[in-house]
Amino acid sequence: MFIYDQPIKPDARPAAATASAGFSVLDLTRLLWQRKVAIASAALISACVAIAVGKSLTPKYTASAQLYVDPRELQLVDRELTPRAQDMSGLAMVVESQARVITSNNVLLQVIRDTNLEKDPEFGGGDAKGLVGSLLGLIGVELRPTAEQQKQIQMSALEALTRHINVKKTDRTFIVDIDVWSHEPAKAAMLANAISKAYLAESKQSQAAAARRATSDLSGRLKELQERLRNAENTLAVYKAQNNFVGTQDTLISDQQLSASNQRLAAARALTLDAQAKFDQIQASRKASSDVGAIPEALQSPTIANLRAQQAEARKRQAELQAELGPRHPALRQVEQQVQDLRRTINEEVERFAQAARNDLVRARDYEASLNKALETQKSQSVQMSQASVRLRELERDVEASRDVYQSFLKRSRETEEQESLNTSNARIIGEATVPQRRTFPPAMSLLAMIGFVLGGLAAAGWIVAVNQLMPGMGTGPLPRPEETPPEALKEFAAAVAKGGEPRPHTAVSLIEKPMILELQEADMIRTLGGILATDSIADVTRLGWPTLRAGFPLMTVLSAMREMRGALTRRASEQTLPVMAVIGADADQDRSIAALNIALAAARDGAKVLLIDADLKQRTLSGKVSHLAKSEPSRFGWLGIGAKAPHPIPTANGISILPVLAASDAKAGDAIRRAVAQARSDRDHALVILDGPALPWGPADRKLLDIADGLVGILPTHLDINEHMEDIIAALGGDERKIVGVVLSEVNPTVSQQRDKQYA
Repeated sequence: MFIYDQPIKPDARPAAATASAGFSVLDLTRLLWQRKVAIASAALISACVAIAVGKSLTPKYTASAQLYVDPRELQLVDRELTPRAQDMSGLAMVVESQARVITSNNVLLQVIRDTNLEKDPEFGGGDAKGLVGSLLGLIGVELRPTAEQQKQIQMSALEALTRHINVKKTDRTFIVDIDVWSHEPAKAAMLANAISKAYLAESKQSQAAAARRATSDLSGRLKELQERLRNAENTLAVYKAQNNFVGTQDTLISDQQLSASNQRLAAARALTLDAQAKFDQIQASRKASSDVGAIPEALQSPTIANLRAQQAEARKRQAELQAELGPRHPALRQVEQQVQDLRRTINEEVERFAQAARNDLVRARDYEASLNKALETQKSQSVQMSQASVRLRELERDVEASRDVYQSFLKRSRETEEQESLNTSNARIIGEATVPQRRTFPPAMSLLAMIGFVLGGLAAAGWIVAVNQLMPGMGTGPLPRPEETPPEALKEFAAAVAKGGEPRPHTAVSLIEKPMILELQEADMIRTLGGILATDSIADVTRLGWPTLRAGFPLMTVLSAMREMRGALTRRASEQTLPVMAVIGADADQDRSIAALNIALAAARDGAKVLLIDADLKQRTLSGKVSHLAKSEPSRFGWLGIGAKAPHPIPTANGISILPVLAASDAKAGDAIRRAVAQARSDRDHALVILDGPALPWGPADRKLLDIADGLVGILPTHLDINEHMEDIIAALGGDERKIVGVVLSEVNPTVSQQRDKQYA
């Protein structure tokens, strides 16, 4: 559907507007087809030349050996000489470094010595003797090369061998491929295997040399470290003896005694506090008026428990006797005396608990004071020992550091000594090179022929196109443009529109459901002076003085876009109903009427009979333009003029009938227009009805006219703010904006015709 929230740009063009100009694809295809013999001949000649060149080249054979280089070396000892990479980036760097080691001078020189490449002519050997050496060799005299010459020969072979090797690492793996090419297949495989073996041997030797170097460096420091440790231990022993530092390995005796005294003093203080609390509680219970036997010690004593039970029994007996006897009865007085004796006995028992608590408190205080005195004495001794311990700890740290360094060097020296005979490398050969059966260069003759054929054909085609463009006389004649449609297609399109159906797909009309946005340009229009008409009795709309579409361009962009709008209108109308299109605009000016006339003219050129009705009940611009062309003969629309003089439809030479608006009120004029549309739908004499208007703002009569329209076309003059005008139209339509089938951006300026008419008046 139409996207209303995006602004309409005046320079927007439909896709059909970008018509190709110049040398089209069809012209190129026809030109190449006419020169197909020359292109094929050039391609065959190039294929033959490629085969001949391939036969003349010296073949090369490539052999590949595969190595598995795992940077995570074998865990034979706890610590290695070099740290291992842990992350993937570090592992990849290690493998890439090993791939560079394969092509190092040490490895390749070993390969040269093992395979005697310095004597191979392919690698620069055989020519080092010179002319004199060759002449002496004919008589059986062999000249031995000097050391400098031997080194030069090896360097030449090394340089040649480097050019024959290609080492590559497979991505995201630890696999390294060693590719070696040679003119002999067996030699290529032999060199690849020799390089892989030399690399493994070099890796083992480098590890052994590194371990040997580390062992030598560590052993040279052991004697010095041992002597340093012995001196530090002797100094520590002498200082301990002088300052009477006696104790276990962890702590001194004085420190142990101080810690024990401190613990005992803390325990004594806790006992004192406990005894003080117990004594205070007993004293508080005795002073209070509450029961003295309520303290925890009294409650836990079986003696007090027995006395309290006897007291309870005596009180019970007392209560019974008081209820039966008088207050002076001897039995009652005896029971009362018994209760008082029991209470006194309980108080005496509680007093003994208080005395015991007082004794415990005194004893705890004395014990705490004695411990505190002893602790003070030990503290003074500890302070003196602490001052002497500063130097002792310094000496102990010196001894400990010397011992750690010596032990570390000694252990590491033994480990590196054993690593000299161990090979911790995890690199191995996983695929030995085999003798290649096919050459790698040059490619197969079939491939060379195909490449030569394709390149030759492309070169010939390019040459022909360049000659045709630079010298047009040597090329083919002009080709018909692909956008030209035969008259039969236009007739078929007009017949389909006249019947209210859809054109067939081959009419080159793109029917789309969303509204079409087209641009009515000055280049598409012609202008005439107003009032110049044809001499015959039928009017011509191209001579009304308004800009009209040019003739002779049946498939130009604006006509194609208008066909698409009519096709969308036809699909929205029912099959049995004549389609009605209303051309609306935000301003009541001539732009809308000019666009409506050209839309009708475009449909008439396609063979459709069009009824153009002036529905602008306010300005009546179209009626004023054609009012002088009206004739008085009766018409089938004469019944519309009940109570008023109804206008007659004006026929034109362009297949368009123009019906002016009724000169009456808006309601009566609108009713007359609706009756005219109904009459046209019933007669089926026309293929399309176009309403010129109504113009904004819309009244009730205008709304009724919009209701009978099947589709709406908005006219937006580009010399005004088209986005603002489109927003006004959308706001005025309310919910009927879905009836819009097209939007016309009008670049036509009606004032040009007015000025021209005034100039030639």
